Amino acid sequence: MLKVCKVNSIDDLFSDIPDNLKLKRDLNLEESKSEIEVSEAIKNLANKNISTEELTCFLGAGAYDHYVPSIIKHITSRSEFYTAYTPYQAEISQGTLQAIFEFQSMIAEITKMDIANASMYDGATAAVEGCILAVSKTRRKKVVVSRTVHPETRKILKTYLQFRDCQVVEVDYDRENGTTDLNKLQEKVDDNTACVLLQNPNFFGMIEDIDKAGEIAHDKKAMYVLSVNPITLSILKSPGEVGADVAVGDAQVLGNELNYGGPYVGFLAIKSGLIRKMPGRVVGQTVDKDGSRCYCLTLQTREQHVRREKATSNICSNQGLCALNASIYMATIGKKGYEEVAMQNMQKSHYAARKLSEGEKFEHVFKGKFFNEFVVKSPVAVEELNDKLLKNKILGGYDLGKDYPELSECTMICVTEKRSADEINKLVGIMEGM
Repeated sequence: MLKVCKVNSIDDLFSDIPDNLKLKRDLNLEESKSEIEVSEAIKNLANKNISTEELTCFLGAGAYDHYVPSIIKHITSRSEFYTAYTPYQAEISQGTLQAIFEFQSMIAEITKMDIANASMYDGATAAVEGCILAVSKTRRKKVVVSRTVHPETRKILKTYLQFRDCQVVEVDYDRENGTTDLNKLQEKVDDNTACVLLQNPNFFGMIEDIDKAGEIAHDKKAMYVLSVNPITLSILKSPGEVGADVAVGDAQVLGNELNYGGPYVGFLAIKSGLIRKMPGRVVGQTVDKDGSRCYCLTLQTREQHVRREKATSNICSNQGLCALNASIYMATIGKKGYEEVAMQNMQKSHYAARKLSEGEKFEHVFKGKFFNEFVVKSPVAVEELNDKLLKNKILGGYDLGKDYPELSECTMICVTEKRSADEINKLVGIMEGM
């Protein structure tokens, strides 16, 4: 290899890499092992994991333990799905194209937006891509984002936009209601604002005033990027209904397992006038020469097809298998099931909140309306509380002190449709017994 590359050594081969980035220590790798030994080592490592098969999960904060219908694994385990990759000879891959088309169509329908793309890595990168779209469209250099947006999303947003010479301005939340302070939002949005990014329900699980936030953005001719939990869209207002320019979110809740943190699948939907600025791919339905229905790549603006700096995005995946999971989920449960899942999430979380409020130890932090997550102040350290719950095979709530110093004594409890009354009562009993 060195001879073909016309270099004398391995060091010469990697001479383009700056010295300060090279590893200076010995990796100290183990001796090679046989297949049987490797298999045993991997099994022992995997057995250290504890999953929601063994634990009752009350943890949310962006990844949710929803029921996944068995039909999803039955279909996606077929080899033509799980071995298929991005269709470079697109029109040959009619099955892959149809799967993407169905995903796009359903996302556009539930968000009430005109067009959706062929999915993105996850909800956080989808939100960032939505903001970058707004920066490109408006040619403005300021993005205003609420502190109630997921902390990881805000970190990723700052990482991306620092290289685009853009300013990210955060807006604080109302301490009483746990929602974006709209007065402060109005102060921050000006003529240099490309977009306002809001999340609904927000990171605390609270339901935002998404109508008013949209008005504030549009009054300054800024774009409105709304991040949503797709499960909520059967009972809460959709992005299209409140005039959002871009709708983003994570479709993990639609038939995708927790998977120890991924892979997940993001979505991005827009108004039709923005399609030339939209990252990724769009699959369209058409007819072939015989008049039969078929599918084709209508639009692809990725960096593999144009110069990197001219691309709308440098993200290079459409998360096809995870998007297929979401499509099968939505098709399986249907409109009625979709509403029922959302209602069960809301009813069961409110039942848990009510049971906790009956005691005297845990105080509700916010007075606003919430979906399936709520915040309570703990009389003991959240880490201690979660350790106690874990000993009882319960995965406890999220320690908000990790991201919000002012909420250092607060835990955020999530209740999905999977949780039973007995499980909720057990959680409350243990928490009250602390």
